Amino acid sequence: MAHQLNFNNRTGKYSFFTVKEKAWHNLGQLVQEHPTSEEAIKFAGLDYDVEKSPLFTKGSGILENDNGIEIIDSELEVPNYFANIRSDNNTVLGVVGKDYHIVQNREAFSFFDSIVGGGNGILYETAGALGNGERIFITAKLPDYIRVGNGDDITEKYIFLTTSHDGSGSITAAFTPIRIVCQNTLNASLKNMSNVVRIRHTAGAKQRLDDAHKVMGLANKLSNELENTFNHWSKITVGDAEMKKLIRLALCPNKETLNHLQKGNFDELSTVFKNTVDDAFAYAMMSDTQQMETTKGTLFGAYNAVTGFYQNVKTYKDDEAKLQSIVMGGTAQIKSQKAFELCTGFAKEGKDIFDLN
Repeated sequence: MAHQLNFNNRTGKYSFFTVKEKAWHNLGQLVQEHPTSEEAIKFAGLDYDVEKSPLFTKGSGILENDNGIEIIDSELEVPNYFANIRSDNNTVLGVVGKDYHIVQNREAFSFFDSIVGGGNGILYETAGALGNGERIFITAKLPDYIRVGNGDDITEKYIFLTTSHDGSGSITAAFTPIRIVCQNTLNASLKNMSNVVRIRHTAGAKQRLDDAHKVMGLANKLSNELENTFNHWSKITVGDAEMKKLIRLALCPNKETLNHLQKGNFDELSTVFKNTVDDAFAYAMMSDTQQMETTKGTLFGAYNAVTGFYQNVKTYKDDEAKLQSIVMGGTAQIKSQKAFELCTGFAKEGKDIFDLN
């Protein structure tokens, strides 16, 4: 099952919903209006609880009686370990320790509602469950935007949350702005990691989840900083040659390639790398979204040439691979972070930052 979405035998539906636009192999529920948290839980097939149950294993023993020696089976409780069981179908989702605290799916949605106060203004975009329901994810849109230039170029603000019921990983919530006009994606960790909330599944996890919206207030601070940064970049001129140098540096896959770039040995570059750079540069020069006042020949446009390449040009094996690459710490996110750092350096230090020779 390449898409990894959970199929709920009880409802006969995949555990996923999306608003207005189809996604994830066109599976799940497509809804036309942003649902409430109660509706989103049902649309996504997340309306189940998870329970910790004592864990047992089989043992064997020897019994002597008048008939001789008899081997008997016995049931042994595993101390300090429990099975997390999905309540609606008795599926075992994972094995956890005694200190593991379950955060129910509805509590994850409560976290989102609490960010803006009772759900006023929060817009649930997607949610779903993977595997047997052991991992869930939610994407919600926050009110307000990041505005660049005269206001025609705007960025929506999202929060992405993922958590698991199998004992692996922590509860993670992160701020992710997405540029509307070309749907470029930038994880806020490009700036720093203070926007990411990670909560361990321990006894205090629920309370910390309740309090996490206070930490996510940093998202507003960060979005204001990004708005100032992007507006500053939109006023800095970048020539075509500088644009291509930035793309080469941002997309550079290894030290060997960087060494060739620094020495000007462009003939030694791999065909794959040169084709990737050419595709990204073509996007930078010809895409309609790169011809705006804020992007054409600007440092902001140079940055968006890299993020836009990964969002709109590069091909991926499937939707999950694209999500992993762009949002969840994959190649696109790493290269976008490099582009962000290069543009930051250029804005502070001038054109010498692009001097490879």
